[in-house]
Amino acid sequence: MSNLFGFDGGDTWLHHLSGATKMLAFVGISIIAMASYDLRFTVAIMVMSLILFYQAKIKWSQVSLVVKIITAFSLLNLITVYLFSPEYGVQLYGTRHLLLGSGYLTVTSEQLFYELNLVSKYIVTVPLALIFLITTNPSEFAASLNKIHLSYKVSYSIALALRYIPDIQNVYHQISLSQQARGYELSKKAKFSQRLKGSAQILMPLIFSSLDRIDTVSQAMELRRFGRKKHRTWYMDHPFAWQDWLSLAGTAAIILVGAWLFKVNGGRFYNPFR
Repeated sequence: MSNLFGFDGGDTWLHHLSGATKMLAFVGISIIAMASYDLRFTVAIMVMSLILFYQAKIKWSQVSLVVKIITAFSLLNLITVYLFSPEYGVQLYGTRHLLLGSGYLTVTSEQLFYELNLVSKYIVTVPLALIFLITTNPSEFAASLNKIHLSYKVSYSIALALRYIPDIQNVYHQISLSQQARGYELSKKAKFSQRLKGSAQILMPLIFSSLDRIDTVSQAMELRRFGRKKHRTWYMDHPFAWQDWLSLAGTAAIILVGAWLFKVNGGRFYNPFR
């Protein structure tokens, strides 16, 4: 269970923050980081997010698969951006410093700088998202969302979605072990094509198991008359503490710095080639 991707209780200061605080900080910092193309600003946030990731004491076994998948898609995106528009950076920054190539496929300093901006955005947002998902108790998060006046029905739906992440991984693992007991080799010893075929065979049982679980949960909620009242009490209510207000103040400061850099740079882009 320690290898499942989902909430993992810990005793760090990040675990003790309110779920709403972590959500607001994650959304606010991610938006300003994605909007800004000032590499100095995004690198500073990137360093901060990596430090926070280290302080959260998240195990590599919990996030290795997710990080590998995100890395693969990020590399694919960078390659696609270059192939479709190898001189997009030249158009953005208004100068052209050729490093390699000729004709359509050229390598310019401007294009490399633009793609470096994209890389920094990935490194900023991924650790923050992992911190939010792994250090946030779904039930406490739902109570926190309701506290900031979000409908408790929506809050509870989000909590169920977060709680379902490790559940579906656990079911996948159980089905995989069952398939291997029947003679299907799905370990790293098998060929990639064989493992891919075996994973496809797990998909249908996983879908039906998920639908059955959804039906069970919905019936249980209906029997308990969920949604009949306008308000509800929460078992895991987490009051805002001084750490929450300090974290929100730090988030607001980061957003203000990013907005100030928009004014200094005359827009979202920092141009070192001028």
